[in-house]
Amino acid sequence: MKALQFVGDNRATINELTIPDIADDELLLASRRVGICHSDIELLAGRYIIPFSYPVTPGHEWSAEVIRAGRAVKSLGVGDRVVGECVIGADHFGFSISGAAAEFFVAKESWLHQLPDNLSWTQGALVEPFSCGYYATLRAGDLDASDTVLVLGAGPIGLGIVAAAAGKGGRVLVAEPSRARAEVALTLGADAALDPTGPAFLEELAAVTGGAGASVVFEASGRPEAMAVALEAAAFRARLVYVGIDVGSSVPAKLGLFQSKELQARGIIGSPGVWPRTLRFLARSRVDLTPLVTSTYPLAKADDAVAAVLSDKSQIKVHLTSSATL
Repeated sequence: MKALQFVGDNRATINELTIPDIADDELLLASRRVGICHSDIELLAGRYIIPFSYPVTPGHEWSAEVIRAGRAVKSLGVGDRVVGECVIGADHFGFSISGAAAEFFVAKESWLHQLPDNLSWTQGALVEPFSCGYYATLRAGDLDASDTVLVLGAGPIGLGIVAAAAGKGGRVLVAEPSRARAEVALTLGADAALDPTGPAFLEELAAVTGGAGASVVFEASGRPEAMAVALEAAAFRARLVYVGIDVGSSVPAKLGLFQSKELQARGIIGSPGVWPRTLRFLARSRVDLTPLVTSTYPLAKADDAVAAVLSDKSQIKVHLTSSATL
């Protein structure tokens, strides 16, 4: 079988590997769609948040078809369409253990969820990043159609927040300097897009919100400047959720606004415990995430896909495709 492997710092190759055997509690899966994430690029560069070793097959955003099921597997069978979580105890699928960027790969039943019939392979491979955005909306409390929502940053996670908040009926504003990404946000349900780099950003936000600001603010860019301006963009008694990641940077921030506006703020990471709920939301709301996918490559050209992610900053989500079967 063909597999994308990271074999050393900044070295990605397509290799021929043996199709793996499965234990009684495992399943052999055939990849159908695999997304390339910024975390994969960090892995390729030799950096990740837990220990790993080369060679490793990446791929933690995926959808796949069950090809074989071990004798102890109870809930899934050949032909079932599945997606899977990536945090598995102390291990991370696609990082410390090899992932889905191969024609065939192995997973355990406990990691997997059936993909609803009305979600495509493409939608399935977007469940992992979307689950982070959906989880953010849950941590914001009772987000509904009464809220004016501001999303700072329209990367894949920020766009997932836009889709989730719009799917819940919120009035959604997105702050994103890239016009192309802002247009995707509008396609996903944002009501307006603002340029946060402009000198009049806060004035424009005030005009759009009637001077009130946003009742829910999601910081999804990971930029310290955006983390600080979130306080100023927030309405009185607003809820703030910090999703973007930055470790070690600092900028001045008006911390007194926490008290004067009676703000509530929390930071989150990942999407713990919400995959079943995420899948139900996608199936029932009919939110269409496919505009996030800006390019597709066959798995056999996965090294070209990685090169495109590295060289083309306009890419939002690059997908690998495979139709391999035994």
